[in-house]
Amino acid sequence: MSLDAVPAPARDTAPAKVEFRGVHLRYFGEKGETHALSNMNFRVEPGEFVSIVGQSGCGKSTLLSLLAGLIPPTEGEVLIDGVPVRGADGKVGFMLQQDSLFEWRNILDNVMHGPEIMGADKAAARRRAERLLTNYGLGNFMHHKPGELSGGMRQRVALARTMCMQPELLLLDEPFSALDFQTRLSISDEIGAIIREERKTAILVTHDIPEAISMADRVIVLSARPGRIKAIHPISFSSAGGQRPGVLDAREAPEFAGYFHQVWEELEVHV
Repeated sequence: MSLDAVPAPARDTAPAKVEFRGVHLRYFGEKGETHALSNMNFRVEPGEFVSIVGQSGCGKSTLLSLLAGLIPPTEGEVLIDGVPVRGADGKVGFMLQQDSLFEWRNILDNVMHGPEIMGADKAAARRRAERLLTNYGLGNFMHHKPGELSGGMRQRVALARTMCMQPELLLLDEPFSALDFQTRLSISDEIGAIIREERKTAILVTHDIPEAISMADRVIVLSARPGRIKAIHPISFSSAGGQRPGVLDAREAPEFAGYFHQVWEELEVHV
């Protein structure tokens, strides 16, 4: 669905988990004003997984920073559950490109770090952290240091640390980009399945078109800076019999190539 000029979406009776209403972002530097985002209007419904793709510098990660309350928009509103974002919110969990684990703390203590600094009940946080690590296949590594784990295992720890905060919305800023190709496929499949099983709302920013298509319910394509919504693609795979396939199965689906070529052309990365 091409969106040359994106109107503000019609209001539903129930608030979206995420909504951008006419959002613009400008910032000033030594070279003057930079218009980073222009007229961003879109919704993400509860439990939906949305991927955002676009060229470098188009404002993909900036959208996540707006949602996390790290920066305010110049114009428009960013809302979570119908409430304007005014700063950091415990509903939001953020996974970054690097796992940023504390090398001097063991895995269990790393996962418990967020609840600790929030002053949460320590015993309850420990039980939650142990359950998450066990569920993510890391039960035997709780007392290991991060340096003893593979890259994929470290990313599962990073997810457990994020989930231990019990967020309702997950923001994923290229969390698999530091992994080798085979590990990236495997861990994105695992983490995608975990997010769906736990019915979290998720927004993934990525440069990787196959990753965006295989993980998401919808893919949003941004233009070059200033970032505008160029297209939105609902993703479905008939071969899955109405069920969402895993990342690896999605890449083998007959519809996959069509989605890939559509997004590739819209990104104009070949120009």
